[in-house]
Amino acid sequence: MPITTKPEILSPRQTASRTGDRVRTGGLLKDENLDLLSHLLDDFIRIPGTPIRFGLDGIAGFIPGIGDVIGGLASSIIILAAWMRGVPYITVLRMVVNVGIETAVGSIPVLGDAFDIYWRANRRNYALLAGSLESPRRHTVGSWLFLAGLCIVLTALMLAPAILLGWLLFHLFHVHPRGL
Repeated sequence: MPITTKPEILSPRQTASRTGDRVRTGGLLKDENLDLLSHLLDDFIRIPGTPIRFGLDGIAGFIPGIGDVIGGLASSIIILAAWMRGVPYITVLRMVVNVGIETAVGSIPVLGDAFDIYWRANRRNYALLAGSLESPRRHTVGSWLFLAGLCIVLTALMLAPAILLGWLLFHLFHVHPRGL
């Protein structure tokens, strides 16, 4: 007589918790490897006598041309891990935007490197990952609000030059009937 058993189907969150690298501390599910990665990339080194911290991502940003790309690729590991753990897509999109902002602004010489040290996209993304696994609803709403605000700002940045150009053209070609 054949034995028929149904396989146990586990959600991505349950599967990931069985790997042994996740521990529960104070009610928060913590992935030690991703926490260590975000720490190494964003705030591993402290400048003595100051509260300023930076990581390998900040150091790589000083390599002209490819430093920010390397940092962006390293940051993608946390995003991929979030996707594999079943984090809502809107939160994953917010994580991608965090890395995109860091990579885009970080490509500006010197000023971009300072922004990269301040923004800390990897620590932000790890916090989003951990928080999303703990309370997915709260982080999903926050991600929607963040992306809505970002869309408003980007729309304003795109419309501002068009409005300025229209105003300028109107005043340049506006005929005043003074002497007629």
